[in-house]
Amino acid sequence: MSTTESLTIAIDGAAPVSGLWQAPPAARACLVLAHGAGAGMTHRAMAAIASGLAERGVATLRYQFPYMERGQKRPDPPPVAHAAVRAAVAEAGRRASGLALFAGGKSFGGRMTSQAQALAPLAGVRGLVFFAFPLHPAGKPSDERAKHLSAITLPMLFLQGTADALAQLDLLRPVVARLGPVATLKLVADADHVFHVPAKNGRKDGEVLAEFLDAAAGWMATL
Repeated sequence: MSTTESLTIAIDGAAPVSGLWQAPPAARACLVLAHGAGAGMTHRAMAAIASGLAERGVATLRYQFPYMERGQKRPDPPPVAHAAVRAAVAEAGRRASGLALFAGGKSFGGRMTSQAQALAPLAGVRGLVFFAFPLHPAGKPSDERAKHLSAITLPMLFLQGTADALAQLDLLRPVVARLGPVATLKLVADADHVFHVPAKNGRKDGEVLAEFLDAAAGWMATL
């Protein structure tokens, strides 16, 4: 059974933020897990990802971006978000000594993590895990948000639903193909941006999340 510990993370150029360290007794890896734009680290979706990964032998460090810590809705500018990512990765590196270290997050959090890595390598990180990478705003299909990914040489795992309104498949698939062998795409039919599937699919949301978590844990184990 995993334990969860509250902590505070200092950030260069910004106020400290809250974090949650959740580790199973015999963890094999650690994922630094950033939240999406509209909900913080304690949201049930984030808690479900962290607990599900713990059941699969993966520790997590969840953390707040500064704007979420202040209770604001407008996300931080990229330099501030990148600094938060780096601070969280450094904290996880201290706590996860001896564990394989990975970074990523849900939607906005994954995107900010990838931008930070593209600008300068995140210390000790072996790969990036994206839960629903937001390739474009809803209703505005584009692959502009993926341009920086070509600067990343680490392995990347994209966990996506085929009905994600923020990542049209006809745009996402070519992006992943251009990235070559460093990129892996895991798709689940009919899942949307929050990994919800319609009732007619015959599957429950928990089953979909479990499939994604199995894929994430298995992928991290290979690295």
